[in-house]
Amino acid sequence: MAATGGRETESGIEVKPVYAAVDVTTELEPPGDYPYTRGPYRDMYRGRPWTIRQYAGFASAEESNERYRYLLARGQTGLSIAFDLPTQLGYDSDDPLARGEVGRTGVAIDSIADMEILLAGIPLADVSTSMTINAPASLLLLLYELVAEEQGVPGSALRGTVQNDILKEYIARGNYIFPPRPSMRLTTDVFAYCADRIPSWNTISISGYHIREAGSTAVQELAFTIANGIAYCAAAVDAGLSPDDFGARLSFFFNAHNDFFQEVAKFRAARRVWARVMRERFGATNPKALALRFHAQTGGSTLTAQQPENNIVRVAIQALSAVAGGAQSLHTNSFDEALALPSEHAATIALRTQQILANEAGTTATADPLGGSFYIESLTDELETRAWELIERIDELGGAVNAVEQGFVQGEIENAAYEWQRDVESGERVIVGVNEYVAESEQPIQLQSIDPEAEQRQLARTAALRAERNADEAAAALAAVRDASRGTENMLISMRTALQARCTIGEICGVLRDEWGEHDRERAPR
Repeated sequence: MAATGGRETESGIEVKPVYAAVDVTTELEPPGDYPYTRGPYRDMYRGRPWTIRQYAGFASAEESNERYRYLLARGQTGLSIAFDLPTQLGYDSDDPLARGEVGRTGVAIDSIADMEILLAGIPLADVSTSMTINAPASLLLLLYELVAEEQGVPGSALRGTVQNDILKEYIARGNYIFPPRPSMRLTTDVFAYCADRIPSWNTISISGYHIREAGSTAVQELAFTIANGIAYCAAAVDAGLSPDDFGARLSFFFNAHNDFFQEVAKFRAARRVWARVMRERFGATNPKALALRFHAQTGGSTLTAQQPENNIVRVAIQALSAVAGGAQSLHTNSFDEALALPSEHAATIALRTQQILANEAGTTATADPLGGSFYIESLTDELETRAWELIERIDELGGAVNAVEQGFVQGEIENAAYEWQRDVESGERVIVGVNEYVAESEQPIQLQSIDPEAEQRQLARTAALRAERNADEAAAALAAVRDASRGTENMLISMRTALQARCTIGEICGVLRDEWGEHDRERAPR
């Protein structure tokens, strides 16, 4: 039976009518103690509330800078940058393949000229910034560092996270450029570069969010995310890095869906599983490497175009699950996101949702407020058990990279998504306003629109950059990137020089496409 009947969670875990002590098999440790089921810190939000980090970015750098400053002025405590599709795929805005997509799903960034405008007036020494970028993550991180240096802020003072999780792009999201193995090289090069130059930066956000958005269950989200984390750690160890060092800068990114109790248990189980992975598989002893820290975002795929105001309630429930589960930072979706990019009105409601949770709902008073609940503890145990079963299956296939190349992970998610949609269409799973409690007519809402001139401003700025730079210096820098791609040196050194020479993201990725090729999912082994 689907979750609407109340007898199974969304992941198919049977729910008893009542729970008792006999249903709990794991002894609880205090928050801040291994394996960190109850939280990575002893006092959790009593020491510092979670970071309110609203994801935003659209059109060109000017519009996005204005939105960031708007949100910061209203109490947001960290930036979260959304990039448009061409940027995520390593194409400049004037590439023919980018036509019609510039600035549509995030901000367009082609070069350092764009990043300077995007971050203008934002004190980078004081603000923690998350960047949702993967295939060209190294390039966007370098641009951020370069602009910070222009502001007089050294890399040692920068705080934030670059998503840099390429495996989940092959699994669920599709925004990859290169084949998996050279992409993994870029990922671990970021680890090493940041250890030397940006030591307080989180070098990866290992992401279950998009796995869940693609239709996975909570168990699959948990297991596949941890399996990807194992692959990154193995690659870093193979590159000569210490798990106690790079492990302290790893972070995770999970989805918060509607099944409130299951989601709380999922976050708790994730910490327990990861602590054991790092200690037992990689020999880590540093508590900062053992304690999983995560950002959460409410479930975009749960939002409905029908009766969109209902999404305000969904988002509040999901956000509360992330807080009760111990998130370190949180993004709350805007109620209009099933229809368009968030309007200022909708974004403000999403921001206020977090502020109400932090200031009025009593969520910061105690660590792990649902810990000890027979139901929560039983769910945590069950999610952990099922996650280990899937992780062991991936181990049998040779690890996450092999499992992705063989199409195993993608197939599991596709099957789960099909079953979910089948249950919705049959009415077995109720979605309020979609297949039950449907309104005959709905009031229109004001949607965010993109200035059609934004794309033209972006194209003009990129053209001017190419015309004004030293052409010989740019050509030499691109040649150095090509040479580095054929060897084993850290790619970020030559790429940084190229960006300083005002080469564009598209030009640098073009060189790497020539050398490494592009990933073709249709031709990958299945």
